Amino acid sequence: MTQPRIALVIPAYNEEKYLPRLLASVAAARARYRHGIDAVEVVVADNGSSDSTAEVARSRGCLVASVAKRVIAASRNGGAQASRGEILAFVDADSQIHPETFNAIEASLADSRVIGGATGVTMERWSMGIGLVYLLMLPMVKTMGVDTGVVFCRRADFEEVGGYDEKLLIAEDVKFLLDLKRLGRRRGLRFERIRGAKAIASTRKFDRHGDWHYLTGMFGVAWAFFFSRRRLDRWIRTYWYEDR
Repeated sequence: MTQPRIALVIPAYNEEKYLPRLLASVAAARARYRHGIDAVEVVVADNGSSDSTAEVARSRGCLVASVAKRVIAASRNGGAQASRGEILAFVDADSQIHPETFNAIEASLADSRVIGGATGVTMERWSMGIGLVYLLMLPMVKTMGVDTGVVFCRRADFEEVGGYDEKLLIAEDVKFLLDLKRLGRRRGLRFERIRGAKAIASTRKFDRHGDWHYLTGMFGVAWAFFFSRRRLDRWIRTYWYEDR
C-alpha cells in the first residue's frame, strides 16, 4: 500500500448535506496535486452521526474513523490518529477547498523555516452583515498571526503540541494554532498564511439565523460568559453541536 504524503482530516457530525460538495472539491485538488491522487488520503472523522455521513464518505473512497466522544477536538484528533500521512491537514465538513490546496501546502512545508500554516477563507456568499463580521475578525487574525481554512502541519509537530485540546468545546482550533505557533517560535520557525488557495467557508449559520445574528447575539453571549457559565455551555452545545 502506497504511503500517503498528506492526510486531510474532516471532522463531521450529520454532514450528509454538505460533505459531498467538500469531497468534490477535494477530488479536484487531489487531481491537481503534483505527487498524484494517491499521495493524499481523506479521513472523515464521524463524530456519532445519526444520518448517512459515514455512508457518503465511504461511497467516495474516504477512510471513516468513528469517534465516540462528542467534542470536535476529539474528532480532529481521532481522524489524525487513524491517518497515515506525514503531513496533516484539517478542514471543516461544510467548507470547500481550492484546487491548488495540496500543491500550496507542499510548497509551504518545503521551506524548512515553516512550522505550519493555513489557507485562509472567503465566504460562499456575501452581504453587509456577513461582510462586517468578516472585517471584524481580520484584526484578531492579524494580531494573533494565524488563520483558518485548511490548517496544516507536519505530523511530528502535531504530536509534539499534543493535538487539539479535548477539554474545549469551542476555540480548540485557535488554541491548537497558537500552540503550533509557539512551538515554531521556540525553533525560530514561522506560521505561514498561504496566499492564493483560500477555502470557501459555509454561510449556513447565517442562512439559518440571519446575516446579522453574530452581531446582535454577541451581547447575550458576552453576558453568559461573565455571569452564567451554565447558560453559555448550553448555548455552545445548541449552536455549535446540535444545530444540524
